[in-house]
Amino acid sequence: MSTKPVEIGSLKEGSFVVIDGVPCRVVSMEKSKTGKHGSAKGRVVAVGIFDGIKRNIVAPADQRVDVPIVEKRAAQVISITPDSVQLMDLESYETFEVKKPKDEEVMAKIAPGAEVEYWDILNEKHIMRVK
Repeated sequence: MSTKPVEIGSLKEGSFVVIDGVPCRVVSMEKSKTGKHGSAKGRVVAVGIFDGIKRNIVAPADQRVDVPIVEKRAAQVISITPDSVQLMDLESYETFEVKKPKDEEVMAKIAPGAEVEYWDILNEKHIMRVK
């Protein structure tokens, strides 16, 4: 798995975090002050990158969480099938299939021969935009 551990207190809005095994983008981050007998708490609200579901973490600010390593790569569309799109990576010339994107604007621009940007996160590849 391509993740690295980071303390909750060091997360910022717009960064990525893995919650329940799903890669998410941090929407809001709050830190409470240290109490008389306890440690500071961090409250993270994040939205799943691929599914759009809101997820929360409330834990001590020094607790470690996993942050996914996002690889942004370019590919060319080879063919389109009813449920997937076949791509060829422009650096390694590897061919693979990914699910069709849920975004209608992106799907309307996809055609054989078009260049797309895809993200490889936790060994899942998803088309993010058409170049």
